[in-house]
Amino acid sequence: MKLLEIFWDDVPYVVLAIAAVGTWWRYRYDKFGWTTRSSQLYESKLLSIGSPMFHFGSLMVIMGHVVGLFIPESWTEALGMSDHLYHLQSLLLGAPAGLAALTGIALLIYRRRTRGAVFMATTRNDKLMYLVLVCALVAGLGCTLMGATHYGEVHDYRQTVSIWFRSIWILDPRGDLMAQAPWYFHVHVLIALALFALWPFTRLVHAFSAPIGYLFRPYIVYRSREVAQKHELIGSAPRRRGW
Repeated sequence: MKLLEIFWDDVPYVVLAIAAVGTWWRYRYDKFGWTTRSSQLYESKLLSIGSPMFHFGSLMVIMGHVVGLFIPESWTEALGMSDHLYHLQSLLLGAPAGLAALTGIALLIYRRRTRGAVFMATTRNDKLMYLVLVCALVAGLGCTLMGATHYGEVHDYRQTVSIWFRSIWILDPRGDLMAQAPWYFHVHVLIALALFALWPFTRLVHAFSAPIGYLFRPYIVYRSREVAQKHELIGSAPRRRGW
């Protein structure tokens, strides 16, 4: 048990170091590779279905993890939310979000396997990323369903996993609490740590490139050829800025 506690104390910092240094290295030396390597040109029908399902489902999953890991149980109790109601809404919102993300990525994998041009553009790095990502989603759904159906012993992860997670960020790790969590939480967290360690070296790194500047750039103005020729003769009109 002591070795298990040490493991949960130290490994998260190793993963954070790999993610931070890897992201810096990728941005410093591989800016042209900092992209999703879009394959929409090869096939767009399945992509237009699977990609939104995966991205919106993943966004809801992330929001659920933020609430479950960052917000202490005492805060939800202060708002009048009972433990039963909390876990019920976690099941009713988390399960559909996880299924949507899993269905979306299943469609994307099917598209990559069955469309020749897309398959040819798939690297070994992509295959490993898809494998770990699918395992993380399946393990997360398993934790949600096992907790909701009271599989084995009834376990409140907000008393163990959540406190351990928050303790990492304040540099006072509580690996003893994580060691007390059921095995299925161990599996889910181990896969999540592997995913975060791989993140900077895969196409997932594009998630760090939020297009904030897009909101403030000037409008794109389209002119006909006749108007463009006229402006060449009389001078261009003043350029209007966007919002």
